[in-house]
Amino acid sequence: MIPPPHDHQPRKGSHRVSATILISPRSLTATGHPALARLQDAGYELVFTTPGQQPTSAELLQVLPGCVGYLAGVEEVGAQLLETAQTLRVISRYGVGTNNIDMAAARRLGISVCTTPGANARGVAELTMAHLLALARWVPFSDQALKAGGWQRRKGMEVCGKTLGLVGCGHVGRLVARFAIGMDMKVLAYTVRPDTTFAPSPDFRFAPLADVLCQSDVISLHCPAPGDGRAMIDAAALAAMKQGVFLINTARAELVDAAALAAALQSGKVAGAAMDVFRSEPPTGDPLVAYDRVVATPHIGGFTEESVDRMVEMAVDNLLQALGGSCN
Repeated sequence: MIPPPHDHQPRKGSHRVSATILISPRSLTATGHPALARLQDAGYELVFTTPGQQPTSAELLQVLPGCVGYLAGVEEVGAQLLETAQTLRVISRYGVGTNNIDMAAARRLGISVCTTPGANARGVAELTMAHLLALARWVPFSDQALKAGGWQRRKGMEVCGKTLGLVGCGHVGRLVARFAIGMDMKVLAYTVRPDTTFAPSPDFRFAPLADVLCQSDVISLHCPAPGDGRAMIDAAALAAMKQGVFLINTARAELVDAAALAAALQSGKVAGAAMDVFRSEPPTGDPLVAYDRVVATPHIGGFTEESVDRMVEMAVDNLLQALGGSCN
């Protein structure tokens, strides 16, 4: 039985409520999840933001104060919000990134921040491969043209023998590398700290970023956004890439300079791009979404039954551990 998002009362037979935890990820506020019952059984009251919607700063300022725990999504969690949440002890991120959280403020205020590393890696990696093949064979374009009554065809590309460049080679990047090698691709991977024990094939090697950019037929991003706020894939990086390269971003929107990518698509330097992440979600008015050489998905990388289950279980574990288990 999935606890309904509007049910803020403890489950029957649970301990007396004495502390509150905020739940904000869109998939959890829309439908709930059985793992959340473990928090209620431990005596915590659950409060939810607006079902199925990313919460606004105003909503968070209204509901977060008074909570001891916060199971957070991708919404912005700034210093002002954290300073108002004087009882907050832990933020458990539903995912791996913390770029949406003011970590300096959290440290200053003594708020622990936990993540769920690897929980959604399989889902994101499989979506990356779906995007790669969708671009290589122009699947969305062909589908849309045919449904509009046309018979337009774009010549595709076979991926066998092509080079996939990975920017980032952690949980997701390693799975993508294995999948690509299984399709007879060569893989170059850039990462800040290469793990030389990862050597899945003679067709895989670690390389400097400059080599990945200039030698790859397809480039896929699997790393955090730079801390200084600058886009890693800017006009200079795009200029260094092969003519007609494909670019895939299932990591962080901040990694890519959107204006520079738009110019590269218009010039043909980038043949096509796929993205699952946006600076504003939903990406209202984002011109890139309308390009017929762009495959856009609504942040579904980790939105599978299996990934959601793993992320929720781990996020709940993190909350209970950080809060010391039962609140009674």
